Amino acid sequence: MTDQPYQPYQGYEGYDPHTGQPQPQQPPQPQQQQAWPGQQQGYEDPQAHLQYTQQWQGQTWETSVQPPVAAPDPAETAYLPPQTGQAPVYPAAATPAYGAQLPPENHAPAAAWQQQAQAAQAPARHAAPYTPPAPEPDPADTPEGATGYGRATLAGNARITDAQRARLEGRSPIIDPGMQPAALTALLGLLLSGTAAVGSYALLVPLVVLQAVTAAGWFRLNGMWPARQGIALAFLGALVSDAALLVAGRENAPAAILGTLGVWVLLCLVLQLRSHADPDERMYGLMATVASSALAVLATGHLGADPDAVSVGTAAVAAAVLARALPLPTPASVVVALLAAAGAGIAVGGMTGIGAQGALLGAGAAVCALIGHRVAAYDYPSRFVHFTAGVALPLAAAAPAVYVLGRALA
Repeated sequence: MTDQPYQPYQGYEGYDPHTGQPQPQQPPQPQQQQAWPGQQQGYEDPQAHLQYTQQWQGQTWETSVQPPVAAPDPAETAYLPPQTGQAPVYPAAATPAYGAQLPPENHAPAAAWQQQAQAAQAPARHAAPYTPPAPEPDPADTPEGATGYGRATLAGNARITDAQRARLEGRSPIIDPGMQPAALTALLGLLLSGTAAVGSYALLVPLVVLQAVTAAGWFRLNGMWPARQGIALAFLGALVSDAALLVAGRENAPAAILGTLGVWVLLCLVLQLRSHADPDERMYGLMATVASSALAVLATGHLGADPDAVSVGTAAVAAAVLARALPLPTPASVVVALLAAAGAGIAVGGMTGIGAQGALLGAGAAVCALIGHRVAAYDYPSRFVHFTAGVALPLAAAAPAVYVLGRALA
């Protein structure tokens, strides 16, 4: 072997790959000294390395306009388990959280994997601490009259009235009329007492007012408002009863009052049967209309009773209602009201022909008046109820007692 490099055959002539013509023989180039590993090899001529560089003559792709391909983010594939050819086995004590790094090997200890899962879930658990919802206000703290319904529930019973809520909480659904309705009742009672001594037609004016307020107040007390047809029907029955009594005379007052009441009950029944409302609503409307008509018609008893009895009874009702409105406990106020009514009966009876028996008449009228007063205070009534039913019901309920006791004592 020799250290000289291989020399091609001097007589060989190659062919040009593009033209197919034979190429002239190139003169031999001087050989450069071979460089040892780690030693830099330089060129004497700066352009000499170009003859050894491969030159492309055809079309190529322009790589400068192509978008560079970014390397994938290692964090996106950090949760992937190593590809070992077997399914990874997770310990049953912990559940891997989303985004948490899985154990590198299938035989990782369960305790170490559980600590890693808890550490991954700790930031999410402490990021948004649980805040308990604010408690709803107690219905007992809500002032009366602020709202007509209770708070909504998830069980479906979304709305309850104040009276139903009071019963559930063990409170009384009774709100007695105040001093202002009592003063109006006393004023109307004194008007009846004074006009009864004048004559029947003078008594008719405050009596008609009493009957109109009675009809409107009863419908509002039952929650039926506006009920123009029912109120008009009850008030019309009262007017018919007054007219029948004036025509028939006081001696025929029971027939005029009871006859009108019977006809009006039948008329209310016929009108409700022609209604297109639901059966339950028609029955409720029928009962309210009949009761309102009955109270308005029974108030005609003041017109059919003895004038002296009317004067004593209505004055006693005025005194009883004023005493009942005093800020006293209920039993004490009832006793005071009865005593006041008896005293007023004695006082007014002394000015009439009844005398001391007016105490009995006044006490009997006061008992009926207190019943009407109690009815007007039932089931959380509104202010409008207090100024209608609360004013009229005591006087209307006392009419039968005034008529019967007046006839008995006369």
